[in-house]
Amino acid sequence: MVVLAKGELEQIALPAVQRAVPPLADVPEVDLAAAWSRGAQGRAAAARAVVAASEEHGFFKVTGHGVPVELLARVEAAAAAFFAIQQREKEAAMSAAAPGSPFGYASKRIGNNGDLGWVEYLLLGVTAAGASTGDRSADAPWSVPAEEAAPSEWRCSFRDLLNEYTVAVRRMACSVLELMAEGLGMAESDAFARLVLHEDSDSMLRVNHYPPRPEQKQLHGGGGNGRVTGFGEHTDPQIISVLRSNATSGLEIALRDGSWVSVPPDQSSFFVNVGDALQALTNGMFRSVRHRVMVNSIRSRVSVIFFGGPPPRETLAPLPELVGEGGRRRYREFTWREYKASAYRTKLAENRLCHFETTS
Repeated sequence: MVVLAKGELEQIALPAVQRAVPPLADVPEVDLAAAWSRGAQGRAAAARAVVAASEEHGFFKVTGHGVPVELLARVEAAAAAFFAIQQREKEAAMSAAAPGSPFGYASKRIGNNGDLGWVEYLLLGVTAAGASTGDRSADAPWSVPAEEAAPSEWRCSFRDLLNEYTVAVRRMACSVLELMAEGLGMAESDAFARLVLHEDSDSMLRVNHYPPRPEQKQLHGGGGNGRVTGFGEHTDPQIISVLRSNATSGLEIALRDGSWVSVPPDQSSFFVNVGDALQALTNGMFRSVRHRVMVNSIRSRVSVIFFGGPPPRETLAPLPELVGEGGRRRYREFTWREYKASAYRTKLAENRLCHFETTS
């Protein structure tokens, strides 16, 4: 353990990783512009690339995504400005959340099971009808509607910027999900995307801020500084996660052999994570990637993640097309509500899907 010096975040004990920074990852890249502009052959090639990356790593970079670079820059600047305001003002953003709601502003504590990280964040729910910190009233201060009728003009408010961002990134995420279905040879290309586009889709938007590593002191002997955990290792429960960060490093993913690699930051691209629900739907063909964030020693890291989830009542199970006649289903049927409740009762690092595996 390490003890953090008093600073922007109050003094708490956090886990430290005593290993050196892992080697850089060779991240697969998928160019969506090629899929959109190079006809059937370009789309088929992009679909194959998406499937190969999802099977091997559960993680890949998306370029040519079509999200305006100006919007990305403005969201990054607005997020940095939000986290720079006084603590009491950030905490006021939580006032719109319903009692017991996970939405709104929080810091250090990740979930309700004792996980801690050197992070502060803003968590918003996203549905087809709208999104907020938990208060469904029209004037909720951090409401982020996800309807297609997004404002076309640039506006100064953080809310409106996140609104435009959510619409654009959700659209792009669904394009990726369609490529996944096509690459798997499925009859319906919207087999995955329609779950995220459903009017009752349980999706989220998370804005994370990892301040630079504070002074630290090793406990229980030993010299040198340990690396501080910003967000502990985990997989994402949803179908798909789409992440974009500033130019600060920190994201790391686990490979199939259990080794860790560091993901080079890329402000102009997005990174896609396969989630637990998609691993179950593909009967384990796709891999839900285990990942973590380590705190940079010099610069702040800001990231924005869209989590595309299915409706709460949606029954999830391996799709028949991906099991095959006489094939074995690796996962039993469960609803998203059931899985989410189970996942949120566990520690971050636990294997959540193992509780839904079949025994024969």
